[in-house]
Amino acid sequence: MESIGNGFATIDWNGHRADVVLSRPDKRNAMTVALMRDLIEAFERVDATDDVRAVTLLGEGPVFSAGMDLNMMRDRVEPETGIDRDVFPTLLETIETTRQPVVAGIKRAALAGAFELSLPCDFRLIGRDAKYGLLEVALGTFPHGGGTQRLPRLVGLSKAKEIVLTGELVDPDDAADMGLVHDVVDADAVDERTKAFADRLCDNAPLGLRNGKRALNAALEMPLEHGLEYERQLGRELDDTADYREGFEARLDDREPEFRGE
Repeated sequence: MESIGNGFATIDWNGHRADVVLSRPDKRNAMTVALMRDLIEAFERVDATDDVRAVTLLGEGPVFSAGMDLNMMRDRVEPETGIDRDVFPTLLETIETTRQPVVAGIKRAALAGAFELSLPCDFRLIGRDAKYGLLEVALGTFPHGGGTQRLPRLVGLSKAKEIVLTGELVDPDDAADMGLVHDVVDADAVDERTKAFADRLCDNAPLGLRNGKRALNAALEMPLEHGLEYERQLGRELDDTADYREGFEARLDDREPEFRGE
């Protein structure tokens, strides 16, 4: 386990899987500027590590994250505090553009900013007892860390309006039904199941995972004609790679492939 920056995030390197962990358990992993900067550094380091094929985002202790630190949010209205308003969107963009797929493990709570933190992840697993929702309309504002933009792309505009404008918690089973999360698991098994899900991804070709993620992320951002051409372009990039040849040779030889990311 490697501590990052200010010590509010860690990376646990596990073969082809990297576990990025919010590490402020005494405050239920509530996010401060320092914690968010640590997470940015952690994801940048993971992104630059070619041997990593999949990433988990977890919370140390019993809770994923209670959201933004309330003292920080109260004080941000005072100009002299110098709170960096760009750090949260930068963090979310860093997660979203990380080359490897990212799997979030949502245990006990992921409220407001923590809900938004989960949205740029590629997969979300949630505990059956988790409190999951966007509460900002009850706090005098609305979710503007990506919640109104990423959420409709995941669940559709009508359902996103319901989640944002009522400020009500989303039941984990309902979240699964609408495609917001990928699995609902026992409360005490969230971290374990999240790591196991990421390990399944790690069995696949790393270059295929990365280009597949790039193509999928672009799917809703460009017209179909351009998206299809981009997909073909990314596919051609892999045609002459060692992993491409290994994948087909292993299937023909009826053996497990040994991918090297080359």
